[in-house]
Amino acid sequence: MDLRTIRGKFQALAPALDERGRRLWGATEARVLGRGGITLVARATRLSAATIARGMRELDSGEVLEPGRVRWPGGGRKRAVEKDRTLLADLEALVEPTASGDPESPLLWTCKSVRKLAAELQAMGHEVSRRLVADLLHESGYSLQANRKTQERASHPDRDAQFRHINRQVRRFQAARQPVISVDAES
Repeated sequence: MDLRTIRGKFQALAPALDERGRRLWGATEARVLGRGGITLVARATRLSAATIARGMRELDSGEVLEPGRVRWPGGGRKRAVEKDRTLLADLEALVEPTASGDPESPLLWTCKSVRKLAAELQAMGHEVSRRLVADLLHESGYSLQANRKTQERASHPDRDAQFRHINRQVRRFQAARQPVISVDAES
């Protein structure tokens, strides 16, 4: 079997295959080819030789993944916070001084954009994207608010009392398992 034949078969099937399907198909083709099959299939399909070899081991083991799974449990990339132990602490240090709302409250937000936070974390040596920063803020209980004001007005003298009242109401509704919607409606 030549390179073009393998490439043509793969291109015809690839759109219908997930990661695991490509791995097992490559392993099956390599096994049929015998000696040198892994190299030939890797060249024709651009699958790595290690991926094809892993597919062969998977075929040999006879083990079957749970329905809907593509990888074995524990497979895939590790979470960014697992690889970078100081990431969350550094993000919290950047957000905490600009966080709004009562720190004990379920309603927290920051006025810094996720792009700005991502840039500051990158400057500290962290490998992050704005999407990762947004996800980490969400996991930490922050609400992402669009900043529409260009100029901050003077605070109302009872601003803290207003927030305490809102937070009491939020906790009361959340305790009753009721939804809570926050709307900033300044005039």
